[in-house]
Amino acid sequence: MPGRLRYTSTAAATRVDLKDSAGTLLHAATRVLFSMTVFISAALLFMVQPMFAKMALPLLGGTPAVWNTCMVFFQAVLLVGYGYAHATPAALGLHRQAALHLALLLTTLIVLPVAVPEGWSPTAQQSPFMWLLALLLVALGLPFLVVSTTAPLVQKWFAGTDHPLARDPYFLYSASNVGSLAALLAYPTLIEPNLRLADQSRLWALGYMLLTGLLVGCAAVVWRSRASIVADAAATVAASATVEPVQIERIAALRRARWVLLAFVPSSLMLGVTTYLTTDVAPMPLLWVVPLAVYLLTFVLAFGRRARVSHQRMHRLLPILVLPLTMTISFGAAGPLWILAPLHLLAFFVISMVCHGELASSRPSADRLTEFFLWVAVGGVLGGIFNALLAPMVFSRPIEYPLVLVAACLLRRPQATGRTKAAARWEFAVPLAVGAVILGLVWLVRAIPIVGLPGLLLIGGVPAFLCFALRYRPVAFGLGLGALMLTTTLLTEDTGYRTLYRERSFFGVWQVRVHPTDKFVALLNGTTEHGRQSLEPGREQEPLSYFHRSGPIGQVFSAIPASRGGAPVAVIGLGTGSLACHGRVGQEFTFYEIDPAVLRIASNPRYFRFLEACPPAIRVVLGDARRSLAAAPDRHYGLIILDAFSSDAIPSHLLTREALRLYLEKLADPGLLAFHISNRHLDLEPTVGNLAHDARLLARAQFEAGMSKEDAGRAGRTPSHWVVLARRQEDFGALRDDQRWRALPPRPDRRLWTDDFSNMLEVMRWR
Repeated sequence: MPGRLRYTSTAAATRVDLKDSAGTLLHAATRVLFSMTVFISAALLFMVQPMFAKMALPLLGGTPAVWNTCMVFFQAVLLVGYGYAHATPAALGLHRQAALHLALLLTTLIVLPVAVPEGWSPTAQQSPFMWLLALLLVALGLPFLVVSTTAPLVQKWFAGTDHPLARDPYFLYSASNVGSLAALLAYPTLIEPNLRLADQSRLWALGYMLLTGLLVGCAAVVWRSRASIVADAAATVAASATVEPVQIERIAALRRARWVLLAFVPSSLMLGVTTYLTTDVAPMPLLWVVPLAVYLLTFVLAFGRRARVSHQRMHRLLPILVLPLTMTISFGAAGPLWILAPLHLLAFFVISMVCHGELASSRPSADRLTEFFLWVAVGGVLGGIFNALLAPMVFSRPIEYPLVLVAACLLRRPQATGRTKAAARWEFAVPLAVGAVILGLVWLVRAIPIVGLPGLLLIGGVPAFLCFALRYRPVAFGLGLGALMLTTTLLTEDTGYRTLYRERSFFGVWQVRVHPTDKFVALLNGTTEHGRQSLEPGREQEPLSYFHRSGPIGQVFSAIPASRGGAPVAVIGLGTGSLACHGRVGQEFTFYEIDPAVLRIASNPRYFRFLEACPPAIRVVLGDARRSLAAAPDRHYGLIILDAFSSDAIPSHLLTREALRLYLEKLADPGLLAFHISNRHLDLEPTVGNLAHDARLLARAQFEAGMSKEDAGRAGRTPSHWVVLARRQEDFGALRDDQRWRALPPRPDRRLWTDDFSNMLEVMRWR
């Protein structure tokens, strides 16, 4: 019997060990399944954002505001999805809610693949913001909503299982953000350069079907786990006379408000940094996704199971980075992109780490998980609405970015400094002190005088040091920073260019400014000039800036034979309208302009008089150039000028095979196409050369050189870069023998741009 007892005991132990091993493997498999599900859902969520935004770009002229509007939509739908994930499990229970969600997933398959519906195009009278929101709702609303619910919903499902980690499922939030980050990095580096938009959409549909299968597996685990939990609970009740009631965590309204604010600041800053990067570079997914990737990375680090970045270190770094960033914004620094962009992104990273670290440290227990994410989503939506909708209506200049920088400083938790409470009473006097110091320094600089960089450093450096000394007191530091921004911004307005007019539209902030020499008035968008007019008597009709008579475009007009000199001219991009002064009496000039604000400014004789004073008959057509130009008669224009590629928002849909085919349909034979491709950050010459080769056209290019900065400033001229296309050599006229114009060969290493494919990475200037 003793031996039998020992055998039975050993067999029972073996069965227990096998059961434990099987349970361990099952728990590991469950964790992998749920982690993969949220990873795939997040990857789909953040792959479709740049993909669909790129689909919508050609319809609205390629403006950076397209991305900001898309972000508002994505955040709003995300909020609705989080609301669904919060409400339906409580109302239906996890078992029935899982069945409902699977039915919704399967229903959504009928609207795939994602694409812009045929016939959708905005009119000049429609609000671009509202039109784009309607397009997003119709084309993307349902699949995006379903995918957006996955992260909080799957975490809720996981909390309802019998897994050992079910009490704290927030690690799945990190897996979700890793998926988002992976998709954002893969899109501009792997997906966009190698796949057409149609192929991207089909790939996304396949990923959606994979997600559906994974969610079926998660639902099966929930159903099995819920049954075991109910059985365990029944057994516990039977074995015990009393059962302790479940304690539901109470959440104060102030805590919820802080969650919203902590989510609001990084969301708003993300759009502010994005606008900065894309206004003077290009509205391409590469530059959209970098701030968004930084934003998601901070979520991954803040909500990970282990703290990988010191929260206190981020608190200490914040004032060190925000102060120089404040100075660059206040004084309108336009230095090298490789210096300014990292500064903005690094400061954004640190601020987001501080805010998201505070969110992570104050997160509630698992039973309040979906409510927590709902309030975080509310903050994200408010940040997007503030930047994309409210700020353009309220502010005539983009001051929402510096305002939220100040808010980020105010949200910091006070650090121990040994100061008394009485000292805190004087914190609200700090802005007055900073402003007074700056005004006193300005008086000193002008009285001595100290000019140039030393004067700016004195005016900005001393108050910046004063603010830095208050870095341990968030209220004093934030208010001082606000005073520093406000005062220096007003002073730079007073000492630099004199602003005559400012208007903010969906397409950017337009300013009419008088040059400090009082010789020229210029139209600017961001730091990019779009034409200027002389204020000197006798030079009112002289084209200046990129369009001066001795420059490349002046040479084009001079080279056209007299027999073709009176042919109609089409210009894509109005600017100040100075190109019209290259025309002749009786000649027809048609400008195609997407922004009504530009037309209002260019046609106002208080600022510019080209449209009323230049010789040709001038007509302006509002709307996207490709759609508007399609209505023109075939073979009508002797010269088509594309002036939409100078520095700021590059509308890539105007540089595609299909676009060139349209231009050739409207171009007379013989005729010329002139592309203005001056750009600080993108090399578009090979792109145009490949288009010409594909269409069997001849191409000549000129980058204007040999002009000193002093001579250019005195004459009001700016060096420019142009490419001219023609069907035959003789069509170039005098340009054919002009040594300043070189033949432009194709580049086989560059892929041809089409409406379905463009690759901004290969045209970036990385130096």
